[in-house]
Amino acid sequence: MSRRLVRFTLAVAIVVGGLSAASAAAQGAPGDATDPRASAVARHWTPDRVAAAEPRDLVVDERGLAYRRDSAGNLEPHGHTVAAAAAGRTRLRASESAGATSAPAPRARPVADRTGPSVSAVAPAAGTTIGAEKTFSAVVTDPSGLRSVKFVIVYPDGTIGTFSATRGTGDTWSVGLSGFTDGAWAWRVVATDGAKGGNVTTSPTVPFTVDAAGAPQPGSGAVVNAEWTQGGAVQSAAGRIYFEMPANRSGTSWDGYVCSGTVATDSATAESVIITAAHCVYDDVAKTFARNVLFIPDQAGGGSPTDVDCTNDPYGCWAPVHGVVDDDWTTRTFPDNIPWDYAYYVVPGAGAHTGAAASSDSLEAAVGTLPVDFSQPAFDLADASDVTHALGYSYSDDPNFMYCAEDMTAEGADNWWLPSCGLSGGASGGPWVQPMGGGTGPIVSVNSWGYTSSPGMAGPKLAGTSAACLFDIAESGADGVNRGIVGTC
Repeated sequence: MSRRLVRFTLAVAIVVGGLSAASAAAQGAPGDATDPRASAVARHWTPDRVAAAEPRDLVVDERGLAYRRDSAGNLEPHGHTVAAAAAGRTRLRASESAGATSAPAPRARPVADRTGPSVSAVAPAAGTTIGAEKTFSAVVTDPSGLRSVKFVIVYPDGTIGTFSATRGTGDTWSVGLSGFTDGAWAWRVVATDGAKGGNVTTSPTVPFTVDAAGAPQPGSGAVVNAEWTQGGAVQSAAGRIYFEMPANRSGTSWDGYVCSGTVATDSATAESVIITAAHCVYDDVAKTFARNVLFIPDQAGGGSPTDVDCTNDPYGCWAPVHGVVDDDWTTRTFPDNIPWDYAYYVVPGAGAHTGAAASSDSLEAAVGTLPVDFSQPAFDLADASDVTHALGYSYSDDPNFMYCAEDMTAEGADNWWLPSCGLSGGASGGPWVQPMGGGTGPIVSVNSWGYTSSPGMAGPKLAGTSAACLFDIAESGADGVNRGIVGTC
């Protein structure tokens, strides 16, 4: 993919603390702080604010509604006011039902026809036996264009689930589903064309059987959630991110949150770039960037839980000056902006450090980096080449650096998926490394989101997206001091 900076805009978003440089210097700074601005950010995180900070953990329920899951497991509506559904039996899972993860098919100009779409080549076909997960597909065509294609799944007890299919190559529509249990199931296609009024075709109902035990199960041999003890470059380059986002749309009240991020290998001569999730940089509901951002690399190396003392962390604390996100993340609300849940924080080459002594004023020189790979990674293979490690600072395992690892699959058109990953809130933005060797490897995605009622972690695809273009912006040295950069690539 060609990495090309197209254009970007600057959006006001203060990321430093409320103290001025002069007042911070007058009050002193913890450790051997080298910069009043960094000291002001570190000082902002009082014990009370640290204790009140919550993981920035976004999840989606079976209705496609977004929620933020707090440290106690409560679900707070995100971008809407609908209360979380009562816990029930696990439903089938599909990224398309989780909220517009791919663009709708082009709609032709309505014409005066009375014929519904043509449906053929349905798979699985009648009499097929599948395992616990399966990609369903059908060829659907109509001269008037297609308004929607939905797959209706009939459960063994007669209840149904409806899932929006995604158009792939040619006229093939598909959706990957998981969560099947043993028994007799069935499915059908309901397609609506683009003619005036919308002609509807409902295909014959196709019976199939599920034998979950007879097929390889996702996550076989997987590491679900364990402490990372292998060290390496990922240990020092990854860290916890503390930040604040508005508690209301007016921005008169702010709450503290925690995420994870990793110092990335870049070509900038001064700045260092931290890759993380967009929901850890920009609040898509309040439409503003985070403030009072503090990055603590290798916090697990200090053996102390998150606190306000940057002197007990191996490399101290570092204060970014601005974040970089995609315009499509800012103009939509989760889960409609799921494909763009990647972002960067920029740390200046000097004057960003406070706390424990570091070997350099440059973050990347002090802690090391991991490369970001914007090409297509291996996935859904029978061998071990697609084993992917997802790492992060889970809130519930403070101060340990945690990871999960297993074969990577795809979740819809825009996300990778680790089916068994059990990292908890706070790990958002942490790196996905493939392949991992000696504690290092290329970053192919970041921890993004999950479902409310089933395990697994999604990560945005970096290949073929704006992720590389945004990285160019982040390392370009663009004037974003005290501001956030919204890139349009």
